Amino acid sequence: MLGNRKPGARGSGKTTLISQDTVVVGDVRFSGNLEVEGLVQGNVIAAPESDGLVRIVGKGCVEGEIRAPNIVVNGVVKGDVHCSRQLELAPKGRVTGNVFYVLVEMSAGAEVNGSLTHVAEEGAAELSAKAARADGGPRGKVD
Repeated sequence: MLGNRKPGARGSGKTTLISQDTVVVGDVRFSGNLEVEGLVQGNVIAAPESDGLVRIVGKGCVEGEIRAPNIVVNGVVKGDVHCSRQLELAPKGRVTGNVFYVLVEMSAGAEVNGSLTHVAEEGAAELSAKAARADGGPRGKVD
């Protein structure tokens, strides 16, 4: 169930925290874990071939696209979500945008205002790699 740490749904490496009352303007590229409790005005993108985990919690908000293997939403996302492994939509999770997933777990109370589209695991990984290349690779990298 939601909140339980699952071995397959855990990013490896270091954790980056965007704390409450912090605003990041621009894209965030990361590997490992990214905890968002503040506001990100830009895209959130896990490093290609990483086991990255994004968690939007509490009053956390992302105004942009999210691309990562593992994502937990218990805050607000205003943009499309592309998850190549496991997506958890917690009771306070709100997504305004389209959701592309391989595996999804949605709790009562979670909200998606957009479409839910299942994608094959191979296709999800390929799309993530293409997006990273098309975007020109890392610029303002946050590790």
